[in-house]
Amino acid sequence: MSEPRLAASFWVAAYMRRLSLHEIPAFVVNHGDDTAGAVLVKLNTLDGNARIFTRSFDLLSDTRHWSELASGADRDMDAHVTKQRSFDPDLWVIEVEDRQGRHLLDQPGLDS
Repeated sequence: MSEPRLAASFWVAAYMRRLSLHEIPAFVVNHGDDTAGAVLVKLNTLDGNARIFTRSFDLLSDTRHWSELASGADRDMDAHVTKQRSFDPDLWVIEVEDRQGRHLLDQPGLDS
C-alpha cells in the first residue's frame, strides 16, 4: 500500500521552516499547485555551481526519495529549472543557498 501524500504547500512550508531553524537561506522561486504540485530543490553553493533535486518514486519499494536531477554551473541549472517549469506549470521551485552544500533532504521527515 502506498504512503499518503502531503499537500505540496504543507511540505514546502515544513521544509522552509526546517531550513530556517538551521539558518540556511532558502526562497520559493516558483509557487506551484498547493495540493499536488511537484517540488524541485535547487541547491546553490554560492561558488558558481548548483545541484537540482527532485522526488522520485521507487516502484519496487513503493516509496519516494530525493535524487539529484542535475548538477553544474549555476546559470545552466537556472536554464534547466526554466525548462522544467515550461513542462509543468504546477511545479514548485525552492532555491537553497548554502556554501557547505546542506539541503537537509536526507533528514528524517524530509527524506521521503
